[in-house]
Order: sequence, then C-alpha cells, then structure tokens
Amino acid sequence: MAAVSHTSRLARTLILDELFDLSLYRALRQVTEPDVHGTLDELITVETAHLAFWQKFFNLDLHELDLGRRLKLSIMMAVCRLFGSTAVHLVLEAIEVHGVRKYLAIWREYQHQPLGEALRGILMDEFKHEDVLVTALTERKINAERIRNIFLGLNDGLVEILGAVSGFFGAFGSATMVLIAASTTAVAGALSMAAGAFLALNSEKEVKTTEIAKRIFLGEQATVSPMEESPLGSALVVGAAYIAGALVPVLPVLIGAHDALLSVITAGCMVVVVSTILSFLSGMDVTRRIALNLVIITIAVSVSYGIGLLAKQFWGITA
Repeated sequence: MAAVSHTSRLARTLILDELFDLSLYRALRQVTEPDVHGTLDELITVETAHLAFWQKFFNLDLHELDLGRRLKLSIMMAVCRLFGSTAVHLVLEAIEVHGVRKYLAIWREYQHQPLGEALRGILMDEFKHEDVLVTALTERKINAERIRNIFLGLNDGLVEILGAVSGFFGAFGSATMVLIAASTTAVAGALSMAAGAFLALNSEKEVKTTEIAKRIFLGEQATVSPMEESPLGSALVVGAAYIAGALVPVLPVLIGAHDALLSVITAGCMVVVVSTILSFLSGMDVTRRIALNLVIITIAVSVSYGIGLLAKQFWGITA
C-alpha cells in the first residue's frame, strides 16, 4: 500500500511539473521578444510530448496546476515582466537545471525498473534543452562563479555579523557599543573577504597564464582555458555582498533595537529569501539549503551570545 501511495505521488509530481514547465513556456511566449520565440517554441513542443508521455505512462490525466504551482507561475511571470529578458533567460536556465537534477535523482533510484528506462529518454531531451538554451540565447545568464561569490559574501556577512551583534549585546548590553563594534567588524570582514577572493583568483590566473604560455612555447595545443572571471571583479562582488549581508543584522540596532532578537528575526527572514533565490538559480534543493542556513545562524547566535555573557561576567565588561 505504501509503494502504491509513493508511486501515485511521484506520478502526480512528474505530470504536474511537466504541465508547469509547459504553462511557463507558453506564458513567456506571450511576453518575450521575437528572438526568444524559436527557443520557446522548441521547448513547448518537447514539453507537450513529455506531458503526454507521462500521462499515458501513469494512465493519469491532469490538466490543471495545483495552487502552489499556480502561485509559483504567477511570481515567475511577474519577475519576468518586471526585469525583462535577463530574468527570462535566468528563469529558463534555472528551470532546465532543476529538471535535469530532478530526473537524474529519480533515474538513479529507478534505473533498473520500467520507470528508469522511461526517464532515460526524458533526460536526453533535458540535456538537449541545455544546449539549445546556451546556443540560442547567445550567452549564459547564470554565472556559477558569480552565484558562488554572491552567496559566499552574503552568507558570511549575515552569519558573522549576526553572531557579532549577539555576542556584543551579551557583553555590552548597550545598543551604541554594539553598533560601533558590529560596524567596525563588518567593514574589516568585507575587506578581508574581498582581499581573500582577489588573491586566490589572481594566483589561479597567474598559474593558468603560465601554463598556457609554456604550452605555446613548446608548440603544444593550449588545452588549459584562460580564466574568464576577473579577480578584481570577483573581489568587489564578494565585498559588496558581504556588506549587504552584514547590514541585515545591523540595521535593527541602527533603528533602535535594544537586544539581538529583532536582528535574529530579520536575519532569519533574509536567510529564507536569499537561500530560496540562490537555490532556484543554481538548482540546489531549496528546503535543505534553508534548513542548513537556519541551523548555522542558530548555532552562531547561541555560541556568540554565550561568549558575550561569559566575557561580561569574568572580565567585568560594562557599557
């Protein structure tokens, strides 16, 4: 009975996901420029076939999205209308990344069953979608390195400064002292993160440049590709993202908070928003990423606040 229930849920998920993708591509077809229509038309044709295939495979006709997927579709379309072609490209690529990851995970589980064989053909189409999107839309809009830098900077700035704010409140209890200490720590942390990113990428660039020059001198084919990412650009992105993340727990103190509670709540909300966006763009599991980050900030706040209280008690710190 459990197996039947599991198969039923999987069937609904696969069919509704295909219906969602098809509905999204059709909706985007109505609001995009003609240069994207060719790609969307091809995707609509393939997704229509996928939907019909799963409906026949599971003998289950579903033609309407559930409430959650309708809401998701509305949000995506609103974002695409607001930010134009760049948002459209991001959404298209992210949808394909999610599709590939989802089907690969299911295929690994069912590869020796009829469902696994069915998934093999779907996966071939999904891999072709990636190629179509990369070539037809001129350039990839999802830059994995940039996502990594933004996530690294935001996450570090938010977690580190939230921990600092909690610890300083535990030690000093004065909003003014906390604001001064946290702001100083944020600036120092941003500079440190930016410098670290610059030095790391600059060293990597020098190694690759030397390797390419050596191969050219020896008359060999330069199989090592040059770095596309700018060390300075990456450093600025990391530093700016760190400051943006650090502002989240600092702003409540700036507007008059007298303890760390509001900073914790604000940071928690920001973690959910940032994790959702970045997980969607990079194809990561949203729930897992949110839970992991919430656990991290909970530990950071608890440990930092405890250290602050101990410092206040043992060293007689006063505001």
